[in-house]
Amino acid sequence: MLLRKSVLDAIVAGEVDLAFRRWRRPTVKTGGKLRTPVGLVKIDSVEKIDIVEIDDSSARRAGMSLEELIDFLEEKSEGDIYRVELGGVVPDPRVALRENDDLGPEDVDTIQSRLDRLDGAGKRGPWTRQFLTLLADNPHVRAQDLADQLGLEKTVFKNDVRKLKAMGLTISHSPGYELSPRGRALLDHLSERES
Repeated sequence: MLLRKSVLDAIVAGEVDLAFRRWRRPTVKTGGKLRTPVGLVKIDSVEKIDIVEIDDSSARRAGMSLEELIDFLEEKSEGDIYRVELGGVVPDPRVALRENDDLGPEDVDTIQSRLDRLDGAGKRGPWTRQFLTLLADNPHVRAQDLADQLGLEKTVFKNDVRKLKAMGLTISHSPGYELSPRGRALLDHLSERES
């Protein structure tokens, strides 16, 4: 479920607490969280409804007029209509994690073990250290250009970078990426171990 920047700002301000979507099947679930640029948006409930159940009040809670909302939902002809109750925004734990660059030997061992598992899970062999080094040397370079350097499809490259981001090692930008303070500290520790 994508939310426009203006809607995210309204959620943070407490002005929007509902969303409506037409889906073949929901892309969020009750009790889940949606990762966004402003943090994790809590999903309090997801309920299939009929379009005639939407009133002016519900539309306003979604940040639209009733007419705008109906027009938006009728842009697609397939799927059911869902009412998504939003529970506000909480900080994304990856942000705090990526800023934590105070890594002791145990931390480095734990991260290295996770990287080793990622390296061992694929068919192309070790890749995590190569990616970290590439991102360190090429901040803010487009994903396509980085993928081309590695001879990978862009979607494969981006999926692998997401795995590193989930560990707090990278930061996404438009365009490109960079190593987080945690990622830079890890590379420094790994380089020291090798020297």
